[in-house]
Amino acid sequence: MFLELEHLPNNPTLQGQAELFPNIQYSKSGQFLSLLVPWAVNQAREHISPRPVIVFVQGSGWTTPNLNFEIPMLSKYAEAGYIVATVSHRSYEDGYKLPTFLKDVKCAIRFLRANAEQYHIDPERIMIYGTSSGGNTALLVGLTGNDEQYRTDEYPEQSDAVNAVAECFGPTDMTSIFENLAGDMEVAEMLKMALGEDESTWIEQLKALSPVNLVTPENSQIPFLLLSGTVDPVVPAEHMEKMYLALKEANADVKAYYVDDAVHENNFWSPEVRQAIFDWILQKFPVD
Repeated sequence: MFLELEHLPNNPTLQGQAELFPNIQYSKSGQFLSLLVPWAVNQAREHISPRPVIVFVQGSGWTTPNLNFEIPMLSKYAEAGYIVATVSHRSYEDGYKLPTFLKDVKCAIRFLRANAEQYHIDPERIMIYGTSSGGNTALLVGLTGNDEQYRTDEYPEQSDAVNAVAECFGPTDMTSIFENLAGDMEVAEMLKMALGEDESTWIEQLKALSPVNLVTPENSQIPFLLLSGTVDPVVPAEHMEKMYLALKEANADVKAYYVDDAVHENNFWSPEVRQAIFDWILQKFPVD
C-alpha cells in the first residue's frame, strides 16, 4: 500500500531548541541564577562557537527578583542562540542595604566569566537587560564596569563590565522618585531599611544610584536601549528622557522608544515592543 505522507527535514544543529538550568548558586551569599541554554551547547558543542550571554534582572523594587517571571519571553533569545542568565540578588527587606543588589549582579557576571568554559560562554560578549528596578540595575552595571566600590571578594580576577545595556521603565533619577513621595510614612520606612537610619545621607546615596548622574563619555562607549510607557505612573517617561539626553550629550550609541499609552509592566509588552528589543539586540549584540 502506498502512503501519501509528506517528509520533513530533521534538525542536525538543534537550531531553535533551548533548555532551562534553574537555581545555579553563583555566590557564597546564597544567591542563584538560572540559565536558558541552546541545546547545541550541551549536545552539539563542537558545531558552535562559545555563546554570547544576556544577563537579565527582573524588576522587584530592589527586593528579591522572581527568576522565572520572564522565562517565556527570554526563551526566544536562547532559541536564537544566546545563553540567557536570569539573576537574583539580595533584598533590602532582608537587611541588605543598597547597593547590595548591584554588588550581587556584578558578582553574577564575574561568576559567568569564571565558568565560561563549563557553560560554553564567550567571556568577551556579555550584555545586561533589565526591567523597572532591574532596568536601574542594568544601567548602573553598564556605567560602573569594574568599579572597585561595588566589587566583592568573589572571582576578583574577572571583569564585571558589559558590552551592551537594554532597559525598560527603569528609574534613572532616584532622587526624583522619592522626592515625589515625600511624607509617605511607608516610603520613609522603606528608605530606612534600604539606606539606613541616618536620613542626612539619603540624598547622596540616591544620587549615587541614579544612572543619569553617572554618565561620562568614557563610561558610555557601549550601546544602550531605553524604553518607557508614556503613562507610566510608577516611573514616568521623563526618567528615560533624562537618560537619553545624558547619553546623547556623551556621544553614546543610544536608542529610545516611547510605548504609547503604556503603564508599568502589564500593557507595556506589545508584540511590537518585544520585537523592537529583539531586533536591537540582534543588531548591537549579534549572536555570531
